[in-house]
Amino acid sequence: MAIQQLLTTLQDKFKPESSLQQLATGLLLLPVLYVLINEFIRSNARIPNLKGPRGLPLIGNLHQIRINAAEQYRIWSRKYGGAYQIQLGNIPIVVVNTAETAKAIFGNNALSSRPEFYTFHKVLSNTAGTTIGTSPYSDSLKRRRKGAASALNRPSVQTYVSHLDIETKDFIKELLEYGKAGKAGVDPMPMIQRLSLSLALTLNWGIRMDSQKSDLFHEITHVEEEISRFRSTTGNLQDYIPLLRLNPFNFESRKAQDMRDRRDVYLTALNNGLDERIANGTHKPCIQANVIMDKEAKLNKEELTSISLTMLSGGLDTITTLVAWSLALLAQRPDIQDTALEAIKATYGTNKPLCDALDDQQCQYVVALVRECLRYYTVLRLALPRASIKDITFQGVRIPKGTVIFLNAWACNMDPNVWEDPEIFRPERWLDHDDAPLFTYGMGYRMCAGSLLANRELYLAFIRLLNSFRIEKVDDVDVHPVRGNMDPTSLVSMPRRYRARFVPRNETALRRALNEFVAVE
Repeated sequence: MAIQQLLTTLQDKFKPESSLQQLATGLLLLPVLYVLINEFIRSNARIPNLKGPRGLPLIGNLHQIRINAAEQYRIWSRKYGGAYQIQLGNIPIVVVNTAETAKAIFGNNALSSRPEFYTFHKVLSNTAGTTIGTSPYSDSLKRRRKGAASALNRPSVQTYVSHLDIETKDFIKELLEYGKAGKAGVDPMPMIQRLSLSLALTLNWGIRMDSQKSDLFHEITHVEEEISRFRSTTGNLQDYIPLLRLNPFNFESRKAQDMRDRRDVYLTALNNGLDERIANGTHKPCIQANVIMDKEAKLNKEELTSISLTMLSGGLDTITTLVAWSLALLAQRPDIQDTALEAIKATYGTNKPLCDALDDQQCQYVVALVRECLRYYTVLRLALPRASIKDITFQGVRIPKGTVIFLNAWACNMDPNVWEDPEIFRPERWLDHDDAPLFTYGMGYRMCAGSLLANRELYLAFIRLLNSFRIEKVDDVDVHPVRGNMDPTSLVSMPRRYRARFVPRNETALRRALNEFVAVE
């Protein structure tokens, strides 16, 4: 009624004298009318009685969170509390920012689904499908999660140790060779990417990426890096403002289609290659083969591809990001390196640079170091969003079914109610409180299924790295997790590129260990 009265008033005030004037008036009033109607819809979409910043017409809070969204959400939590609502376009989003609130809201199966976003789900993923982590709740998702869980449980992870063994060995070998045994500063990113990609390929398809000079290496790392940007909850405005999808010069959609097509090419080649090796009886133990041959899983081709995508994108995101930040920090913290070395010596002695791949995280200081890196450099600052499948009541407020909910893993990991000094990088905190919550892998039903494998990978890479080299700073790089973020709009936070020196602690012993290396069975 209010809108109708406003239109009547405007018509009375600006009565056109000709059809041309009538047309011009209509064209002028149309945008105003659209904004008014949209603002009415946006206001009604808000969750009653839940606090949060109001934002602007049409765009909501998008202009405020385009850069470093997780940090902005953390700042707002000081005013609005552990859970509050924002609006991205017209869509109300509940943002969870504290450990206590996360436990209350994510502690049930109401948040077992994922929302669908136009750019990622409708454009990028309309051929190969989505990863397990980005799929809405369905019977197919349950089958995929069950298949992945059986391939990623503790006994299964133990069967992949030989893969971890050879890949982390080659990581050490590349740092030694490209860094000229500590005589030259080297950008470790290509070595980190090769480690991450080869682990993902070996674990999932049973083939290695033994050179960073391969065309396939460059293609996969480039395409997956671009795809990661399309998974950003804040980087794609057309997800929240449908009018932008009508733009005939929509470069975002065109680029998403290009990345989709390029990814389809190497995914098809990888899957076909594994099918041939299985048929010939020449395949090596790997996650994809385990799932294919699990008759109880009953997965179709699209569901198998979803598991492949999950392992590829998840492995590249976690390992690449975490190791890149960690090496930058360690180069500036010789005190942490010294403490870690003493702990490693207490576990292994002094004559075993590569350590034992079968070690299931015995050195507690290195375990604590990995966990502190995961906390301080939260890989996905905003964990992949959830969608509620039923109503949730939080502090007397009804959050309706279908609401999109963001877990601000970064804010939860920096919660001052959990840690008295969250802004300080201090591995020892995990020796005193090894049962403290860690939100990097998410929480609840949709938390990362590969966390056991990722922890094992990171532990072996760290312990071999620290036992083999003294890491020395070459370039000044800001290792603060907020200030040092290379692209604050991206889904995955990465440090700026840098060089470091990797000086062998005992070059003779290291080269001998590399030359005499025999992978564990």
